[in-house]
Amino acid sequence: MNVLIAGRTGVGKSTLINAIFQGQMAETGQGRPVTPDTREITKEGVPLAIWDTRGLELAAFDQTLAELEQVVSARSLERDPNRHIHVAWLCVQEDGRRVEDAEVRLQQMLARHMPVLGVITKARADKGFRAEVQRLLPQARNVVRVRALAEELDDGHQLGPMGLEELVQLTSEVIPEGRQRAFAASQKASLDYKKKVAHRIVAGAAVSAAAIGAVPIPFADAILLVPIQVGMLAGISSTFGLTPSTAFLGTLVASAAGAGGAAYLGRAIVANLLKFIPGLGTGAGAAISGTTAAGLTTVLGEAYIATLAKLFFSTGGETPSPEAITEAFKERMLAGPESRGA
Repeated sequence: MNVLIAGRTGVGKSTLINAIFQGQMAETGQGRPVTPDTREITKEGVPLAIWDTRGLELAAFDQTLAELEQVVSARSLERDPNRHIHVAWLCVQEDGRRVEDAEVRLQQMLARHMPVLGVITKARADKGFRAEVQRLLPQARNVVRVRALAEELDDGHQLGPMGLEELVQLTSEVIPEGRQRAFAASQKASLDYKKKVAHRIVAGAAVSAAAIGAVPIPFADAILLVPIQVGMLAGISSTFGLTPSTAFLGTLVASAAGAGGAAYLGRAIVANLLKFIPGLGTGAGAAISGTTAAGLTTVLGEAYIATLAKLFFSTGGETPSPEAITEAFKERMLAGPESRGA
């Protein structure tokens, strides 16, 4: 996932980056110059590149804009979609109450190559400014007001963070579908978005499990379900920004089998034994196994999503340890069925 973030000095781009994405990327990521006024920021383990665009205040803005367009245009023509820039956030500070000509021109150029979202930073009092930004940046797909950090006004009034989940949602609506898992993994502002993407993974795995369970070969589903369920757990892990190792996934599966698998074992055995009976027995066994396989896969996936959601909520969106995840997952699988869902 590649995000271009543009805005004048002091608009709060670094604060916004660190509020939205994992790993304090604006402070700890590795920067690589792309043009004299643009750098690409990446961090190991985060499937994201941030293009930080500067130079809106420079006297040589025309040259800056031309250099950036050359790079952006070349990227958009790359055959590898991982090389494309998938969305641009054009940041305008609310306190300034104005949109500069440079920002209008930058929006026009970027919109020729990617979706653009207007982001009004340091939001405190709209007073019609959002509507003005929408009017002056007509090629922006949407405009959202955000406040990345909580702050206290002079009169003691407290203002909490705002607009971050909306920015995540609006971004997810304009990026290619194939980038959504990487975006879900990279961002920490919206647990709901991580869960939404993860639920789709579980649903797909349950369909595949049901098909495997319906195979009229005794005990074939027991063997073939394992890679489906491990792949599901790996996909959910990646969606939450984890880098799952084989050992970690093996521990998860062992925890699930030991804690929650017994409740389904009896039905699975009966279903597979029925497959040995020709005719009706085979059909009945397949039907039971298909339902059981899908049900077990769904319970396993939803319990894992709920475990990760709870842990990420408690850490403020930062990544918990593998040991904490494994222990919490085992506890959830040992709990009653009503406690397992997300």
